[in-house]
Amino acid sequence: MKGIRLKISQDMVNYKKPISFQLKETYPLPPYSTVIGMVHNLCGYTNYHPMKVSIQGKYFSKVNDLYTRYEFKNGMKYEEGRHQLKVGEYGVSRGVATCELLVDVELLIHIVPDSYEEVETIYTSLKYPWEYPSLGRREDLASFDEVKIVDIEEKIIPKSDYLVPEYGAYIPVSYLSNDSIEMTNYEGIEYTGTRYLLNKNYSLVNYGTKKSPKIFRKWERVEVLYGRNVMMKRKRSFLQDEDNYFVFLA
Repeated sequence: MKGIRLKISQDMVNYKKPISFQLKETYPLPPYSTVIGMVHNLCGYTNYHPMKVSIQGKYFSKVNDLYTRYEFKNGMKYEEGRHQLKVGEYGVSRGVATCELLVDVELLIHIVPDSYEEVETIYTSLKYPWEYPSLGRREDLASFDEVKIVDIEEKIIPKSDYLVPEYGAYIPVSYLSNDSIEMTNYEGIEYTGTRYLLNKNYSLVNYGTKKSPKIFRKWERVEVLYGRNVMMKRKRSFLQDEDNYFVFLA
């Protein structure tokens, strides 16, 4: 199969966990939905184009930073002693909150669209983006160090091998079912790492009525194991690109 390999570097970035609020926590790597959203934005797609993505990478450290946080309640009128801002007749509170940031991020991403004809379109859009790319928050600018069309095929590796040194990866749990991957383990623990249920894409579902619609996003999620020191066992088959980078598509 054909895909696009993307090498990205970022200075300081937050890949926000959806359920974190007071402390805006970050995933160790961007979730699938974040990468797919960036691709769609740079390609100018206005509806979902199915694709599979593999995400690997590393960061140097984590730091906490302060940011201005705005809060409001629907329909709450402005009160001088309570709110800092007045918008029309409504009140908005302004305060300080904490954001977790990853420092010196390196990413290795493979993108494989379901439609072969879209490979060239995505490649061109990433190689010559119409605006400066961002991944994470809007202000988290991304430097594309490499954009390349690669061949990805299933290979049986002759000896055990590892990811790029210090890299971690999102490995879909379906890859763990055939005993082909091993991680540094401890007694009683089959696989070390952190399990995440990551958003990938969504459909719009009406939970109201036709006359009074209430549209919500229904997410398709992928269960993955994030870990480092990942060893691919010898004489097992894995997806690899033409430069022997391992690929874990989801």
